Amino acid sequence: DIEEPITRNNELPTTPILTQNYPNPFLSGAKSPARSGGNPETTIEFTLPAVAPVTLRIYNLNGQLIRTLLDESRSAGRHLLPWDGRDDNGRDVASGVYLYRLQVGQFMQQKTMVLAR
Repeated sequence: DIEEPITRNNELPTTPILTQNYPNPFLSGAKSPARSGGNPETTIEFTLPAVAPVTLRIYNLNGQLIRTLLDESRSAGRHLLPWDGRDDNGRDVASGVYLYRLQVGQFMQQKTMVLAR
């Protein structure tokens, strides 16, 4: 993943910020003919106001955990995490709508993304 401290006027947000993933929708899957011309992964971006333990997880619409992308402390600033459309066991997941949830202490925010195969 990529860490980028915010240096513009040393301004940090007062609460964590989770932005919309990009691209959205995204294409994935080794067997997909569109993969060669599509986007094989999506990027999830968040910004932290201070050093904190962070979890970023992906769920299906049934609320089942698909993948834990991050479960560790991160520094203040901007962070980018890629997701390749695979679960925690390395298997491609089905096309559809997925939730991604950022948890930082008591703060929680989630957004939706679309995976197309």
